[in-house]
Amino acid sequence: MTTFTTADGTAIYYNDWGQGRVVILIHGWPLDADMWSSQAVALAEKGNRVIAYDRRGFGRSGQPWTGYDYDTLADDLAALIDHLGVTDVTLVGFSMGGGEVARYLGRHGGAKVAKAALVSAVTPFLLKTATNPTGVDQSVFDEMTAGVREDRAAFLGSFGPQFYGNTLLKKRVSAEVLQWTQQMAMLGSLRATLECVTAFSATDFRPDMAAFTMPTLIIHGTADNTVPIDSSGRVAARMIPHAKLIEYDDEPHGLTATAAERLNGDLLAFVAS
Repeated sequence: MTTFTTADGTAIYYNDWGQGRVVILIHGWPLDADMWSSQAVALAEKGNRVIAYDRRGFGRSGQPWTGYDYDTLADDLAALIDHLGVTDVTLVGFSMGGGEVARYLGRHGGAKVAKAALVSAVTPFLLKTATNPTGVDQSVFDEMTAGVREDRAAFLGSFGPQFYGNTLLKKRVSAEVLQWTQQMAMLGSLRATLECVTAFSATDFRPDMAAFTMPTLIIHGTADNTVPIDSSGRVAARMIPHAKLIEYDDEPHGLTATAAERLNGDLLAFVAS
């Protein structure tokens, strides 16, 4: 396996495919780099170098007890960029991964970043508070952590259909995709799975948004019930005046599968622009 080691001794697994413009894909909770399979192949086949890594605690990376705060996660991304010696990078963060993009830019600056994309991302602040009235109630995240603690496999089995917007009347993805998704999720450690719910729900990225000084693409589904667009994508677009917001009408959270071809095309056009 291709790995590098962070400052605290955590092994981070990554795929490094193709040659050309550098694109780093940052996955969502509670999955790993393989969730980007369709996008990674499409980007690499069109002349890009595509790097997708497993966040600490997930997939094939190490499972330390600590380090699931966004400062550490952003430092892991910085360490990957330094390890590979890449510049002029396009950072693409999905869901929780959008937080890594934001905190990396706020903490490390954008000198090595050419472009940034936020896909179904949790930015700028997901939790409902007095200063963030459009956010999501704390009770939603409390129920998530309670479900994970009580029976993680059962919780993740029920989470998949919501993630992809599957209902009795509309099957957006197959049963096999749901099974694959749960397999990815179960590779993560219980500790990381729990800690990251707190991280992506309670971390306020609003101070980091000013660091998006490079061309920025925001893609979000209007039927996203996991990270609602009115709590995230539309707010982020207002905070980054030069950003381009593309709304996928009636699409759920898991755009990488339910709108794979459209997403591939939009990312290819953005990277090449």
